[in-house]
Amino acid sequence: MSATARLSPWRVSIAVVILLATAVAGVLGVRMYEARASQEPAPHWFAGYVDVTATPSYAFEEGSADAAGHVPDVVLSFIVADKDGTCTPSWGTHYGLDEAGQELDLDRRIQRLREQDAGVVVSFGGAINQELATVCESPEELAEAYLQVIERYDLDTIDLDIEGSALEDPKSNALRAEALASLQADRRVVGKPLAVWLTLPVIPSGLTADGREVVMGMLDSGTDLAGVNLMTMNYGEARDSRSMFDASAAAMRSTHRQLGIMYEQAGIPLGDSALWGKLGATPMIGQNDVLDEVFQLNDAKRFNEFAVENGIGRMSMWSLNRDATCGSNYPDTTRVSDACSGVDQGEEHFAEVLSQDYSGHAAEAADASTEPDPAAAAPQEDDPETSPYPIWTEEASYLEGTKIVWHRNVYEAKWWTRGELPDNPVLEAWDTPWELVGPVLPGETPAPVFTVEKGTYPEWKGSASYEKGDRVLSEGTPYEAKWWTEGESPDASVADPDNSPWVPLTADEVKEDAG
Repeated sequence: MSATARLSPWRVSIAVVILLATAVAGVLGVRMYEARASQEPAPHWFAGYVDVTATPSYAFEEGSADAAGHVPDVVLSFIVADKDGTCTPSWGTHYGLDEAGQELDLDRRIQRLREQDAGVVVSFGGAINQELATVCESPEELAEAYLQVIERYDLDTIDLDIEGSALEDPKSNALRAEALASLQADRRVVGKPLAVWLTLPVIPSGLTADGREVVMGMLDSGTDLAGVNLMTMNYGEARDSRSMFDASAAAMRSTHRQLGIMYEQAGIPLGDSALWGKLGATPMIGQNDVLDEVFQLNDAKRFNEFAVENGIGRMSMWSLNRDATCGSNYPDTTRVSDACSGVDQGEEHFAEVLSQDYSGHAAEAADASTEPDPAAAAPQEDDPETSPYPIWTEEASYLEGTKIVWHRNVYEAKWWTRGELPDNPVLEAWDTPWELVGPVLPGETPAPVFTVEKGTYPEWKGSASYEKGDRVLSEGTPYEAKWWTEGESPDASVADPDNSPWVPLTADEVKEDAG
């Protein structure tokens, strides 16, 4: 995402670790992870982004209470290096912190919002200007720059929007991770915990390689990530023919899988619900920067339902400044505006739609620590009696479309495969022959085997030889010979369909014979 006084493009997400609060604050060596039991599920919260330097100015301080009187948080963006490119925080290079207080009344407006029981998150980075980690020369200097902003606005939650050239810069990513780990540890020691969110680009297949490196770098540094917020927008060719909702839902599912692998590799196994809670989503409402990508109100409604159903921890949007129908003096709505959405919203607002059932605040989860889930680390045992499909075995070969069960999940083969684990922890979906379909459901039993009446075909005999095309029955199941065979049981085709001389018949094929 970008914050500027003019235009605001975006792109798109995570991980978690636990810091031993009693560790020496300044040491960044090996860090131990402390499991902290959570009495209640983490709150789910909505906070729309506000482009602080955009004109006309957006009055975020006025709040917008729902029917229950809840005023949501806001994410103020973006803090970057100053216009001289030094390690000095500024709002979009246009205002220093003092200048923003004087010329924008920013401190006063923040206080006014807080008086309505809403919270403020500040976002560092964005698509344009220089993210502080790209200009600061040491972790200590960078941590001090972050601390100036945190103390100025009394923050308990910050957002790091890493995209563009900053995303591809290993040096600044390492510097940022080290600085945040140290800063977070220092804040915990003095009783002022700091929640750290990453905001990263995403496509339907998940985080990019650069994005994953940022997440893993944070985990390796000892930073306890609150979560990864995905920029569900601007997919380009990766969207293919999907709707904006379908592309966004696919991006969330893919990243959920990737995040689980990254946490497991970091030695912090997490269950499905915990992983969903560590994900955030930020669509660009209305007209996106990509010409044919338009996120409509209907996409927003479906996305909110998807997020609530899966327990996604955070919902945001780019941006509150844009949450209005364009006026008649802005005729070309395919050109992105930073003051309107480019779609006809009628009386509706994207913020109201996306925030449905998100009644928490970021501050409520700011002191939470990530707890490894022992159950997630132990694979579940499969039981043939409660599995709808055969249980995967290393020796069997599987044709495209074959479904199996492994560790209480159903998988489908994307192409011929043998010996490749269905839950092999690969970060790219195209690197595995298996597609996860979903969990084995309570009460499921093996899928019924197709059988026919006795006498429909001759019974298979081990002493007989069969030519290609011959049809037989074995335990009531009809089979057809693929080539000449003798003494090879048709039942073996279930475990090794590729090498078996027998293939089971379908109901349609049997019906043709009967006809």
